Amino acid sequence: MAELPLILVIEDDYPLQGIVEEALWDGGFEADILSSADEALTLFKGGSKNYKALITYVSLKGRLSGWEAARQIREKDPAFPVVYMTGAAADEWASQGVPNSILLQKPFAPAQLVTAVSQLLNSASQNQTTAPPSASEAK
Repeated sequence: MAELPLILVIEDDYPLQGIVEEALWDGGFEADILSSADEALTLFKGGSKNYKALITYVSLKGRLSGWEAARQIREKDPAFPVVYMTGAAADEWASQGVPNSILLQKPFAPAQLVTAVSQLLNSASQNQTTAPPSASEAK
């Protein structure tokens, strides 16, 4: 049986954690759901799991915001797919969000979350498979 793509989720609202996990599972993904950016970054940087994308709530309780968590992950992997969720901070996306990310404004349908993740993963895989050969490969 093929391994499902593993998504790292940072969401501190417990009822929403269950909704996100169910939506991802129904969409063919597995999820590690954490309530703090610090915990999520520790897991991501540890490298023990092969995460395919990040979904993060923007206004997290604690030291780090979702914006900052995504920036730190992108420092390690510049093309890592990122989906932001927010209720009130959508206007900050242009200045705080990482490039080539998707923002979902609450409330949103669970299917929108799955579509956003799928869109970013498909875009990332197309970039890998359709990248032009390097100069050394072309010779």
